[in-house]
Amino acid sequence: MIPARALVLLAIGPLILSMATLFDRSLLTVTLGVDALIVIVAALDALVAYKPLVIVTRQAPNVLSVGKPNPVTLEVRSRARRRLAVQVGQDLFSDAISEGLPATAQVAPSGRAQLKYKVVPQRRGAYELGDHFVRYPSPLGLWIRQVRLPARSPVKVYPDIQAVRAYELAAMKDRSLSGVRAARQRGGESEFERLREYRREDEFRSIDWKATARHSKIIAREYQLERNQNVLFLLDSGRLMTAEVGGLSLFDHALNATLMLSHVASRAGDHIGLLAFGDEVKSFAPPAGGSKAAARIVQAAYDLQAELTETSYAAAIEHVGVKVKKRTLVVLFTQLVDEVSAAELLRLLRGLLPRHLPLIVPFRDVEVEALALGTEADSAPWDEQGPYLRAAGAELITFRDKLLREVKRRGAMVLDCPPTDLTPALINKYLEIKARHLL
Repeated sequence: MIPARALVLLAIGPLILSMATLFDRSLLTVTLGVDALIVIVAALDALVAYKPLVIVTRQAPNVLSVGKPNPVTLEVRSRARRRLAVQVGQDLFSDAISEGLPATAQVAPSGRAQLKYKVVPQRRGAYELGDHFVRYPSPLGLWIRQVRLPARSPVKVYPDIQAVRAYELAAMKDRSLSGVRAARQRGGESEFERLREYRREDEFRSIDWKATARHSKIIAREYQLERNQNVLFLLDSGRLMTAEVGGLSLFDHALNATLMLSHVASRAGDHIGLLAFGDEVKSFAPPAGGSKAAARIVQAAYDLQAELTETSYAAAIEHVGVKVKKRTLVVLFTQLVDEVSAAELLRLLRGLLPRHLPLIVPFRDVEVEALALGTEADSAPWDEQGPYLRAAGAELITFRDKLLREVKRRGAMVLDCPPTDLTPALINKYLEIKARHLL
């Protein structure tokens, strides 16, 4: 029980009387009588309110998206014969914040009310939503009854699955994915699908002249992209991938892009797989197709985290060489800032080429770029150290550009974009590779 404001205000009366007894001793009996009356009334009010009168049930999704607000619904049921002003709090897991808690509602006598709030997980993994904490006033309003109602709701925090749901809705409405330029999933000359009316963006060679003559309007051939091709994601989970951009680690940016492209590729009929590695291979899901292929990728990686270990490209590429025989698009997400790791990667690329098609995704260091361009928000260091910081940033950018040119020269492809733009850029690159029949 927590004393309410009404009880505190009610106690002011005896306090004033007790001060008055300093001047008039005859008021002592009245003061003690008022004290006893308040104690009795407060005790009776607390006794009546002691029995819990509220039941709370929670409706939460089993899967939450990291870094996104995930809705949770609470149903509050009252067993009281009076109207209750109910306040509900929740015991969240440590790596989550809430929006809309504590939630309040006016519940009719023996009635029900729905409350909604949002959970924003900050880290992937398996967790649980904990107990309910409920507060409501006593019948006379002298106390606030606080009740802890045991509840356990296991949840799994996955990468950004809300983007996948948005893609599904767009696909059902036959619209292009939001954030992705209009790159259709129709390919070049691969497998004939149908004839249709010519569009301005079509190639001239796609015109079917016989059909055009028959219909007295320009008709073009449309082809499907090749299916049943392999896409394997290599996720570096070493120490450099722990850096954060936009509130998410580089590893989470890579995982979100992997999940989205996995969904797109599986819908296109391709086989998808995943290999996560740091100083050793941590998780491996061989390329597979089917309606549940993307779900397999999520299950294999949802609880993986970047760790403070050195990256071993050799462990990952040797594993690919042993386990993956069919020609595969190998998408490697990593961060390169030193010559030792860069030299190792260049040497090991020979283990992928020419059997596989490597696509290297080296994350940009946006803070280094800001230093080189002199756009860092905190301009205090620029008074004395500014020129040196700018020179160091420019040197790192030059090293990175030289490395990427060498990667391309050796036959690998490179996707160079800011982490926040990675998902649409990666999907566009995949569609380009499919349309150009590079696999």
